[in-house]
Amino acid sequence: MEYTIKQAAARTNLPPSTLRFYDKEGLMPLLKKTAYGTRKYSETDIHWLELVRCLKDSGMPLEEIKAFMLLCLEGSATSEQRREMLERHRTNIEQQMAVLNRSLGVINYKLDHYNEIGIFHIDKD
Repeated sequence: MEYTIKQAAARTNLPPSTLRFYDKEGLMPLLKKTAYGTRKYSETDIHWLELVRCLKDSGMPLEEIKAFMLLCLEGSATSEQRREMLERHRTNIEQQMAVLNRSLGVINYKLDHYNEIGIFHIDKD
C-alpha cells in the first residue's frame, strides 16, 4: 500500500513539513516519487519514519540519524556499527533520564514543601 504525504503525516503524527524536511535531509533514501515529484510513502517508509522520530525524540542529532540510516542501507555488513551506535545512544538516554529524575525529585520536594505550608505564590512586598 502507498500513502500520500498527508496520510503518512497522520500515520506518524508528524507534520507534512517535517516529512518533506526529512526527505530533503536524506533521511528517507528509499522514498519513491512520481514523475511529478509527489512523494509516495510505503509501509517500510512509515516504519523508517517511526525510527527517525524515535531517535530524534530521544536526542540523537540529525547527522547521526542520517549516518545510522545510511549504514542500514548497507545491510548486515554494518550490523555491528549500528549496534554500537544504538548502545551509545542508549547510554545517552539513560544519562538524560538520570538528570531528569534528579530534577523531578527536587521539584517534587519543593511542591511537597509548598503543599505543607500552603503557599503557592511569591509575596511581592
